[in-house]
Amino acid sequence: MKSNLPFSKAEIDELASRHTTPFYLYTEKEIVDNAKRLVQAFSWNKGFKEYFAVKATPNPFLMKILRANGLGMDASSLAELELSEKIGARGEEIMFTSNNTPAAEYLKARELGAIINLDDLTQIDYLNKHVGIPELISFRLNPGSELAGSAIIGKPEEAKFGLTRDQLISAYGKAKELGAKRFGIHTMPISNNLEINYFQQTVRVLLGIALELRAKLGITIEFINMGGGLGIPYRPEDKPVDVEALGRLLERGFQDTLAGTGLEAPKLFMECGRFITGPYGYLITRAVHTKEIYRNYIGVDATMANLMRPGMYDAYHHITVLGKEQAPNTEVYDVVGSLCENNDKFAKKRNLPKIEVGDLLVIHDAGAHGHSMGFNYNGKLRSAELLKRPDGSVIEIRRAETYSDLFVTLDLARVGDFS
Repeated sequence: MKSNLPFSKAEIDELASRHTTPFYLYTEKEIVDNAKRLVQAFSWNKGFKEYFAVKATPNPFLMKILRANGLGMDASSLAELELSEKIGARGEEIMFTSNNTPAAEYLKARELGAIINLDDLTQIDYLNKHVGIPELISFRLNPGSELAGSAIIGKPEEAKFGLTRDQLISAYGKAKELGAKRFGIHTMPISNNLEINYFQQTVRVLLGIALELRAKLGITIEFINMGGGLGIPYRPEDKPVDVEALGRLLERGFQDTLAGTGLEAPKLFMECGRFITGPYGYLITRAVHTKEIYRNYIGVDATMANLMRPGMYDAYHHITVLGKEQAPNTEVYDVVGSLCENNDKFAKKRNLPKIEVGDLLVIHDAGAHGHSMGFNYNGKLRSAELLKRPDGSVIEIRRAETYSDLFVTLDLARVGDFS
């Protein structure tokens, strides 16, 4: 079973009286405690840094909270760089990992002093032409068949990200010739993984390449960034990642791989997003219709435009019907939104208590890649984001969109004169 919710039905009823459903609700204490736990698990590594993946939950209020607790920011776009700047992040607090990158984004990254992590061999000349080669540079490895992939990212050899192992040697050599003096290496071939042994293999591959680069090019790798990829237990039967066990496993992996090599252990970086905020964000939505045809449907006021993952990946998100937590799951429903798309479903053939129009539903584990993946198809408006503070108060950290927001780029006054 999913653990108890960190709020009551009465609290959500009160919030729903002031904020139109659907809305997102994040819980600050749980997010901060989880971030601290991750950092502590890797405290054995001198220089360990968790760079929060901004794309997961790009809200500056949450980002500022995480930065205040020692986390850096992992940005992959100009907007994410801008948000990082707004919360005060600078220099090597920011890791910039992108692909098919426009010059303007490199310019912003250089302006902020971010660590630039290049995704392709051709990007070296492109970067040098537009902004110059920085003193510190990193490259993203695509490990091909050396490491398995995942359903979300795909097989590494079919993914658009990163350089091959052979290309890496050329890339570091060229960057060194052009003036780079400090180096890191990055990879992220998997997403939402609950198996800790996978990450041990990832670290060993990166450390092996670090040793190869020292032998062939005289380059010392200052940090290895193992990416994110730590999963969360979306399903009630899933077991969460034991980060303390993972920390111990990777510590042994560092010791075993580097023993007798004379290479000082590089800094270990991570860029988790889902693991940090995912379990501590909830999409609150209200049942507005029922329908009985070949299946029984519950229509809610949220849509795939609010939470894309179930429709895009057929991903499971647990659902609680508030006030009916102890009721038996006697009904089988598809829980659906109102988009003109048949994949606009939050649940398929889900066993749930009997749901009445007006009931509030909580969609769990929506704290990452939820609101951030929202869109406006069918003219749907993206919802508000709320934050429950440690003292129990709730603040709005993003207001809901309005139709004025939706139409702001259209000059509606000219439509009547158009022919």
